[in-house]
Amino acid sequence: MDAPDGPRRFSLVSPLLTSQDAKKADQYGTIADPSELEAILGEGETIVRTTHKEEARLLLGYSLPLVFTYFLQYSFSLVTIFVVGHIGTDELGAVSLACMTANITGYAIFEGLATSLDTLCAQAYGSGRKEHVGLHLQRMILLMLLVTIPIGTVWICSGWILAALVPERELAFLAGKYLRILLASAPGYAIFEAGKRFTQAQGLFGASLFVLIISVPLNLIFNYVFVFALNWGLTGAALATVCSNSLLPVFLFIYVRFVRPSSLECWGGFTRSAFKNWGPMIKLAIPGIIMVEAEWLAFDILTFSASYLSTAHLAAQSVVMTTCIVMYHIPFGVSVAVSTRIGNLIGAGSLEAARIAARTYAVVFVIMGLVDVTLIASLRHILPKAFTQDPEVIAIAASVMPVLAVFQFFDATTALANSVLRGLGKQAIGGYVNLLVYYLIAVPLALFLCFGKPHLKLVGLWAGCVTGSALITVSEGLYCKFSDWKKAIEAAQVREE
Repeated sequence: MDAPDGPRRFSLVSPLLTSQDAKKADQYGTIADPSELEAILGEGETIVRTTHKEEARLLLGYSLPLVFTYFLQYSFSLVTIFVVGHIGTDELGAVSLACMTANITGYAIFEGLATSLDTLCAQAYGSGRKEHVGLHLQRMILLMLLVTIPIGTVWICSGWILAALVPERELAFLAGKYLRILLASAPGYAIFEAGKRFTQAQGLFGASLFVLIISVPLNLIFNYVFVFALNWGLTGAALATVCSNSLLPVFLFIYVRFVRPSSLECWGGFTRSAFKNWGPMIKLAIPGIIMVEAEWLAFDILTFSASYLSTAHLAAQSVVMTTCIVMYHIPFGVSVAVSTRIGNLIGAGSLEAARIAARTYAVVFVIMGLVDVTLIASLRHILPKAFTQDPEVIAIAASVMPVLAVFQFFDATTALANSVLRGLGKQAIGGYVNLLVYYLIAVPLALFLCFGKPHLKLVGLWAGCVTGSALITVSEGLYCKFSDWKKAIEAAQVREE
């Protein structure tokens, strides 16, 4: 659902504003030339009228397409696993290993880099400097393509690297073969992740959904033709992903150019300025990478640790982890809308509206977390049966579900805290908190509870995760509450000068 035209949702309310100024307001309450407001108000702050009810309504409207978007994008991985599972056990193991490697050494880096655009693009749009949104996009695409070189080097050599880390050498080289083909999809994936921020900053949250609605059926067709019709096996599965990811930025361009050409007001054309002034972007991107990598790697460590319990425990961990990922797409999708909204308001210099929005979102995410707790706890004996018929695996997974339910509550509130930090341009806080909490507290505690004297096994692993997620929520939440948001507005103004 894209934002409606006109200032129906939000409007500037300073009595010093003329009707001509008010007409310049867009759906986010920003204006075309912020310097005019600065002169009028004298303090450089925009006053935007909003209420808790209006913020909740906006969040609901923008979140629905985002949640569906991330579910559909995640379906690419599910389709690959399902298809390869019908080829053979070795192929399934190789793809699982390859996907884990690709996530940690590639996709997490692209996601971390893109978090800087959650700040830069949203704040630039909120400040009224709309052509800067396109400029930030160009810089990020160039940086991502540059970073693809070392990522590609790792993927090309991944067969030999994995063979030195896992005992099954044939499986490692098979995974390496998959990754070498998958490398061709990295530029398309990276450009799409950057492009999503370009449209999201403008409130066009339906853009990525438009792309995925077309891409998901094509991905199914590619997998069927390459894997089964042409009988290309593992190579066909990798090529299907390459084709699907490579088409994502193409469809996004079609949306921007032909479906919503008004969004091109944020595109000033290709410019040499894209090759300069990367400092603010990199300053935000590095902690963004740390924030994403710290979380993704921690869960991979725990999944790897589950393999030392038993085959049944590893299978149960896969059931619990898949449930966790699927459920997390809901608060994560909503959090993207939150970071964009907060970034817009910070860029516009509207401090009070940003605080009202943040308080509203806190209530929404607590309710969302409680719903997750109720749903998972009540379905703890049913959910595992959707993945397996093995009674031992079902019993183990069911015993972990109540702990997962508590984790999902704190995972939702952590998603909110991270989104507010991105909107404020404080990725560094999230990065360092994630790094310290996961590797000094959560992971050691999880391993102790699992393998140590309590010997809680899989329940212990997830109890450690609950502790870590709760600490992150509290620490980042307190920072968001007591930090000086005026400094974030000043920093946003400096970055856009």
